[in-house]
Parts: sequence; C-alpha cells; structure tokens
Amino acid sequence: MTEFTPLSALAGGLMIGTAAALLLLLNGRTAGISGILGSLLPPQAGDVAWRIAFIAGLLLAPLAYVALGGALPSVSLTASTPLLVVSGLLVGFGARLGSGCTSGHGVCGIGRGSPRSLVATGIFMAVAVATVFVTRHVLGA
Repeated sequence: MTEFTPLSALAGGLMIGTAAALLLLLNGRTAGISGILGSLLPPQAGDVAWRIAFIAGLLLAPLAYVALGGALPSVSLTASTPLLVVSGLLVGFGARLGSGCTSGHGVCGIGRGSPRSLVATGIFMAVAVATVFVTRHVLGA
C-alpha cells in the first residue's frame, strides 16, 4: 500500500461508476467488458456501433492520457508466454461460465443489487485470493 493514492482512486471509481450508470440509463445495457466484446462476434444488426465505440474508448483512453501529458505506468511481465496464454483462456472460460466478468458483475450487477452478481463477485474474489495464495506461498512464484 505504499503507492495508494485515494484521490485518483476515488476519481477513477467515480468515472467508472458514472460511465456504467449512463450506459445503463441511456442504452439499457450493462457495461460488462466480456459481454460487450463477446457480442461483437457474431455482430447483431443495430447493436454494433455502441459496442465498437465502447471498446475503442478503452483502447484510446490511455493514448489520450499520454497526449495530455500523463505518464503510463511501467509494466513488467515475469510470467512465461504459455502461462499467460493459459491464464487468458481460463479467464475467458470463467467469464463465460459465470455469465459475465468482474466489470459486469462487480461494478454493474452489485450496483443494481443483483443477487447473482453478488454471488459471482464473491466467487471471483475467493478464487483470486486462493490463486494468489497458491502462487506465492505454495509454488513460491
């Protein structure tokens, strides 16, 4: 917690919450990333433009931040490529199995008081805690 910045965390949370609320209020859609991306394949007529705009915003926002003078954090990956591929596939499988991802259930579903999302988010968190414990304390990575 040496790098905890409550003001930027609060601002980020407010922006995410506002975006999710506006998407729900104005479009009647939940801002779950896996659902937004997954529904582009195959695309449904009349439902593509907002999905592409949403994904484009996710990809272009960091570039806009840098263009306005911000600095991106450095990222260093120490895991092997095969481990990253398997991990990504497991996350995708879990999102499909759970009928949504952490953004859909954790941000939008809990905000709407969805019992299914409360359970799903609890399971996501429990698996995350178990994964970190096994990785750090059992495997020693």
